[in-house]
Amino acid sequence: MKKVLGLIVLGVLLIASLHVTRHFLQQKKEAETFNRYVDEFNACSEARHWKCAETHLDFLLKELPNDTNLQMHYAGILFEQGRYEECISYIESRTFRSADFEFLVEKSKLLIRERDELGIKDFGHFRLELDGYADPIEVQEALSVLEIAYDSLSNLFQFYPENTILVVMYQSKDFQGVGDHPDWVGAVYDGKLRFPANLMQYRELYRPILFHELTHAFVHQMTRAKVPLWLNEGIAQVIDGSRNGRPQPSGPVPSLEDLTESFTKHSDRATVERLYWYSQKMVETLLSDAGDDRFVKLRNVFVDLQKSSVDEALMRHFCKKQGDLLYNFVERK
Repeated sequence: MKKVLGLIVLGVLLIASLHVTRHFLQQKKEAETFNRYVDEFNACSEARHWKCAETHLDFLLKELPNDTNLQMHYAGILFEQGRYEECISYIESRTFRSADFEFLVEKSKLLIRERDELGIKDFGHFRLELDGYADPIEVQEALSVLEIAYDSLSNLFQFYPENTILVVMYQSKDFQGVGDHPDWVGAVYDGKLRFPANLMQYRELYRPILFHELTHAFVHQMTRAKVPLWLNEGIAQVIDGSRNGRPQPSGPVPSLEDLTESFTKHSDRATVERLYWYSQKMVETLLSDAGDDRFVKLRNVFVDLQKSSVDEALMRHFCKKQGDLLYNFVERK
């Protein structure tokens, strides 16, 4: 998959390849529109918003139908959306061949064969890749839970993602036990929803974990802006409900800077737990008196982050700033 990512997330490559074309298009009144579509295509691709990228690429291909670089990116976008048959058909219709095309065809055929072997004809709103063997029954259960979570989140936020969400179930022996259960730090959303296949052996764990990571996927699809970590992790915890009722942890109150930057930079587990706790409480405070449409308001915050600061977006929809959420709560402890 690294090769595919190198093919698709193109910023520099695409700009370089179209530089000469841009130079000549400056003589035309359409140059500004063309350049805007290039920039938007790059931004959508970097954010892995494939429908958005496809829309802008369609325009570029109409302008430059014989550009082989654009054609390769179009095939890659079809692949990233799980449209494997379309990807293969499109590549076979081209008049040139390349190593990247060959890779996409072989990978598409592999994933089609993998899907057929699982006996699952429809992955719903998801695109599935397996890294190692997975039990078909457990795969079906994971997809069923994810579909339930998808419907729940769509209803809450009144938001329906344009893009198919990529799910990767992988095999790993690198997990260490904590208490009676493994510590599932391997379940993450990084543009792909990744979790270990053996998570499905723990019925009391996999539902909140899948709800949590899918919430991150929804947040990612709502905006191309960087979302502060307290807000991203806070809403995911509110949705999954697994940490509800935990007492306030001991130790100093974290700063907004600590709550905005990556939690993984901290090696001390107690510090990380404290950051997660305050993140959830900040979001709970934000939503507490915001009315029945509070999740829709939060969706609007995520959308507004593309053009507004965090405090501006929060004030617009909740009449609160980040500091209010943290320090007003601290005063009540």
